[in-house]
Amino acid sequence: METLSNIFIAIIALEHLYILYMEMFAWETLGKKTFRKALPEHMFKPTKGLAANQGLYNGFLASGLIWTFFIEDQTWSTNISIFFLCCVAIAGIFGALTASKKIFVVQALPAIIALLLQLLVSYSV
Repeated sequence: METLSNIFIAIIALEHLYILYMEMFAWETLGKKTFRKALPEHMFKPTKGLAANQGLYNGFLASGLIWTFFIEDQTWSTNISIFFLCCVAIAGIFGALTASKKIFVVQALPAIIALLLQLLVSYSV
């Protein structure tokens, strides 16, 4: 169960590193492909700075999740992972409510599953 939890955390961290890359460095290429339905084409250039800011926040989420793999104290590692998974889940729920329902499936649902797995692991010990 712990391995499955760690796999989910790693996948979510990688997803947020990808989002960081897309929003900070490839907004006018990958960002256009990803958000073409949500944003008119002429808006990508003027929103490049805003997207980069969002990308940075996604990088912080990824960093927090990656950090948990390097914390030796299991209780501390679990608490930090729960915190960052909650942050990802809340951001995904907010994004689903305000931007696109797809964000729930792509961002919030995996974080909720990982959070439940992490809680199961921490309470079974």
